[in-house]
Amino acid sequence: MHVLLDGRRVEVAAGATIGDLLPGWDTTTVVAVIRPAAKQAAQTGHIRLSTTAGEVVIETTPLFAAVFGDDIDIFNGELSLRWNDRYAAAFGPFPSAILPDRTPHRYGRGDVVLGCAGYDPSRSVLIFSRSDHRADFGAAKDGGVVARVVSGRGVLDRWATGDAITGAERVLSWADRSTSFTTADPATPLEEGAEIVTRVEIAAEGYGEGAVDTTTARSVEHLLLSMEKGTFVIGRAASTFIRDESMIPMEVPAELKRPRREGAVTVRATGGSVGGIYIYREEIPAHPAHTLAGQVVHGFEIVKLADSGQRFSVSVAPPRFDLVGMPLAAAEAVARERGVSLVLEGDGEDLIVVGQKPATTLEALAAGAVTLAVLPAAQVISITLDDENAPNTCDIFRRATGLRTHMVGSMPVLFKFEDVSLFQPSIKKKINILPENTPKDVVPAGSLAMTNESRKGVGMVGVRVTDNSEFGPTSEPFEGTNLIGRVLDLDKLAGLKEGGTVYVREVRKNG
Repeated sequence: MHVLLDGRRVEVAAGATIGDLLPGWDTTTVVAVIRPAAKQAAQTGHIRLSTTAGEVVIETTPLFAAVFGDDIDIFNGELSLRWNDRYAAAFGPFPSAILPDRTPHRYGRGDVVLGCAGYDPSRSVLIFSRSDHRADFGAAKDGGVVARVVSGRGVLDRWATGDAITGAERVLSWADRSTSFTTADPATPLEEGAEIVTRVEIAAEGYGEGAVDTTTARSVEHLLLSMEKGTFVIGRAASTFIRDESMIPMEVPAELKRPRREGAVTVRATGGSVGGIYIYREEIPAHPAHTLAGQVVHGFEIVKLADSGQRFSVSVAPPRFDLVGMPLAAAEAVARERGVSLVLEGDGEDLIVVGQKPATTLEALAAGAVTLAVLPAAQVISITLDDENAPNTCDIFRRATGLRTHMVGSMPVLFKFEDVSLFQPSIKKKINILPENTPKDVVPAGSLAMTNESRKGVGMVGVRVTDNSEFGPTSEPFEGTNLIGRVLDLDKLAGLKEGGTVYVREVRKNG
């Protein structure tokens, strides 16, 4: 038999199952199965363009149909690159019936504009916008945006003299949900002509091989962090979107409001689901609570078919660039691989990275260089956190110290006396630290704790180097103490100074 696996035609034995096709498949994730009957589907509004520099997929606007009708003959005759600059690239010429407006219009990166040279419709061109800018392309008074690039934006940046659009085809989609489905069962039988989609791939907003736009740097960083484990967990599936709730709540700036098109990926910036990652199954209008962070470029079938409670494999390009917490040698290797140069602040033996500027992936890649704050490993304290018994307080601690987003976190050293070290992480007043995992008899040496809201010192973090049967690590009575974990390097506490900063590295049970 022959089947399609993520767009590739492969041969399998008669009677084979999905498990035979995917021997290393993580069956906690679903894959999409599109049966042959379902592939007799309608055309979508997407067109795949073949160019001499790579493939580009565009999504047409209603204006495209009004100008060109349902066919795509405009692309079937070779369109050569007529001119290009940092802002746009134009292909043509060809005749059209547009009426040039002779005024500038505002265009965004990825807009495809029908314009003309010298205000002459017989010399019309298709212009691909490479960046947000304002220009007069000889378009009609409606601005002339006939499509938008949804995949292959990096190709826009590679086009140069001699390149051309060599062909086009409509992107087909399945329509019959009753014969298309998701499954995590390796025993699912395959059939001739079926299509199996194993993963979703997302292109981050602003990222291109030739240029990096940092407008969405912080919301993209949140997307990269949320998807860093390689799985999208559907907390809610609605008719128009699916949502991953693993990083709710997490504050994210509203950086780019755009229409939420099919396959668009947004981060919610305000509201009860702030920090949630949304992928859209259908196009809906822009909303100020959502900031655009990416676009699905492969695996949209999974997005359409998956349901609440399911999880699927996902990747985002580019991978996150975060060196914090790495030994310096490992950080240098990653930086070399990614083409980023390093400037070091700090010295010593056996160094650990404790800070990175700029902190976001897009800013680091755009600059091509980062400054790293480094400390000897002897000054970074290892801890474990007890999520099983104190999940809420551990989450508060991670958010306050930075361990929620990096492998190393920090907090100010308030003061030290006798066998106690106290720290004051920055915790917002609206955060409620309810009593959780309070001590019963004896608090062992090395216990890490946070004062709960039953005491005035709420939010204080402390550790003792000796056992105590009366007071917790923050010197509060047991009822005011939430035990959250243990300090593994008690000997390193001696080097802390009041008014300084302690750096902590979480050691997880899974390594």
